[in-house]
Amino acid sequence: MPFYHHLGKIPPKRHTQFRKPDGTLYAEQLFGTIGFDGMYSNLYHEQRPTQVKEIKSQQDVTPKLAKEVNIQSYRFRGFEVPPTADYLESRKTILSNKDCSIILAAPQDSQEEYFYKNTDADELIFIHKGSGTLRTHMGNIDFKYGDYLVIPRGMIYKMRFDDADNRLFIVESRTPIYTPKRYRNWFGQLLEHAPFCERDIRKPSELETHNESGEFLMKVKKKDVMFDMVYASHPFDVVGYDGYNYPYAFSIHDFEPITGRIHQPPPVHQTFETSAFVVCSFVPRLYDYHPDSIPAPYNHSNIDSDEVLYYVDGDFMSRNDIAAGHISLHPAGIPHGPHPGATERSIGKVQTDELAVMVDTFAPLQVTEEALKIADETYFQSWLEENK
Repeated sequence: MPFYHHLGKIPPKRHTQFRKPDGTLYAEQLFGTIGFDGMYSNLYHEQRPTQVKEIKSQQDVTPKLAKEVNIQSYRFRGFEVPPTADYLESRKTILSNKDCSIILAAPQDSQEEYFYKNTDADELIFIHKGSGTLRTHMGNIDFKYGDYLVIPRGMIYKMRFDDADNRLFIVESRTPIYTPKRYRNWFGQLLEHAPFCERDIRKPSELETHNESGEFLMKVKKKDVMFDMVYASHPFDVVGYDGYNYPYAFSIHDFEPITGRIHQPPPVHQTFETSAFVVCSFVPRLYDYHPDSIPAPYNHSNIDSDEVLYYVDGDFMSRNDIAAGHISLHPAGIPHGPHPGATERSIGKVQTDELAVMVDTFAPLQVTEEALKIADETYFQSWLEENK
């Protein structure tokens, strides 16, 4: 969970007069979540943030489902998603349920023509390839390979990329994304045994403040409908803010792995949580050091959750024929585990250089038509003995 942060100019007390040099008032905005009960920030704008001139069009962007109920394990070859110039058009939903959507994107161009706001979901964007700047109305954050970008719902943002070769793994969450509560004390501070701390969280460090009137196109997503709205003032007109609700970045390379004498369960890799799913980071680490340890994970039954693994880099010890950009889906209801031969190969190994992101959902995921375009339909048979 983010901690208190302030940037730019703010008055000494909230909800009081805060005047510009010409004597007029800055426009205060409470930017909050969960009604008035969740995390919030107080923002101060050059102009009122409520000035909508026109609602031009709307487009249904609901993912097209291929399977509403799925029991089949899949491998999806993520790098087969074709690069697309526009950022929003590049986003292809692969898996979805009532709580979240898992998206792949290969945008080539920066967002120049429009601003974007997702009113329904927090966004967790993992940068697999590329670098650039996340530009928001609450400040800018530079990003690069291995970064998670946490963008709370309602955030107005643009993505600026340094070049055209970009690959993103995105999770949209319809409930807020937090750091795991078992890593925090009762004050909200990350504990000594947590695999990362506040020093690793990168907050916005630069405000882009524009005091401009005109016509500014904002694409707003609400209930899987994309609206084109024209605002009368520049959305990036914040002169200052303070609070707990803001975008931030965390690098997977700053996650410090928890290891043990015998194989540790997936929760030791947990990085983010919601009320509906968790996100874990698998990073280079020492293997188990019991003299009879088996580094490969044991077979386990997915009874209550679907497991999604996004393979980023390195050697994926428990899998055969897996490459960077692949996604494996192991649905609830059936067991899964190491591929044939992987358990034996792992014995005696002392470390791994794997890098992967895992999403475990408590509600079943639905497979989309976009997913089947990049699917290995025979992956569910890859545990047969002849596949050693």
